[in-house]
Amino acid sequence: MSAAATIRAIAGEAPIDCAIVLGTGLGSLADAVEAPVAIAYSDLPGFPLSGVTGHAGRLVIGTLEGRRVAVMQGRVHTYEHGDPRAMKPAIDAFAGLGVGALLLTNSAGSLRADMPPGSIMVIEDHISLFGPNPLVGLPGDASFVPMNDAYDPGLRTAIAHGAASARIALHEGVYAWVTGPSFETPAEIRALRGLGADAVGMSTVPEVILARHAGLTVAALSMITNYAAGMAAHAPSHAETKAVAHQGAAAMEAVIRGFLARLAA
Repeated sequence: MSAAATIRAIAGEAPIDCAIVLGTGLGSLADAVEAPVAIAYSDLPGFPLSGVTGHAGRLVIGTLEGRRVAVMQGRVHTYEHGDPRAMKPAIDAFAGLGVGALLLTNSAGSLRADMPPGSIMVIEDHISLFGPNPLVGLPGDASFVPMNDAYDPGLRTAIAHGAASARIALHEGVYAWVTGPSFETPAEIRALRGLGADAVGMSTVPEVILARHAGLTVAALSMITNYAAGMAAHAPSHAETKAVAHQGAAAMEAVIRGFLARLAA
C-alpha cells in the first residue's frame, strides 16, 4: 500500500487543503491541529526518518482555521544521508492526496542587518548552486521543470495578508540552500550576499524542486534564528537555532493561521 493510500485508510478520504512541513523548533504547530490523527513516519511506506533533534517524525492530520491540513512534524535533510531526494516519498504522497497547497517552513540564518533573529521571511525565490539537484537521474523530459514563480505569488500574497492580520512584520527575500551540516564560513556568506541571498539554510529547496516536479503549488517561510557567520560576534550553533525557533514559534503559528484563514476566505 502506498503512503497516500495508507494516509487515506487511517485518516479518511476528505480532501486535504494544505500540507505543511515544519522545520527545526517549529513542531508545536502540530499540537494546535483540531481533531488530530497522528501517524508515525515509520508507519508510512518510504517516509523519511530524521535523526535531528527537534523533529518528532510524525504526520498529523486534522483541522486548522477551518482548513483540513496534513502537518509533517519534522523533515529529513540532505546532510543526514547525502540524498537530496530523501523527501520525495512524502512529496509524492501529498501529490497523490491531491493537496491544494504545500507550505514549507524552516529555520535560517540572516544575511541582512535589518532582518535580525526572531524575524519571519517569506521566500520569494531561491539560490541552489551548491548542492545536488534532487531530479538528477529521474527519467524523461518531465525533469526539466521550470522554476519561475516556484514560490507561488498567490500563496505569498495570502501569507502577507495573514501576517498583516496578525500584526506581525513579514520580510520577503531570497533563500540560499547549502547542504550542511557544517555552518557556512564568513567568506561563503560574503559570496552569498554578493549573489543576492537574504537568508541561508540547509533544507526546503530540494522539497520545492520535488514539489514543482510533482505539480504541487508551493510557498515557504523562514524563521530567522541567527545572523550568518561573520555577521555577529559569536559563531552560529544548532543550539541557538533550536532556542530562537522555539521562541518564535508563536509568531510563526499566527502567520500560518492567518494564511490558512485567507485561503478559506
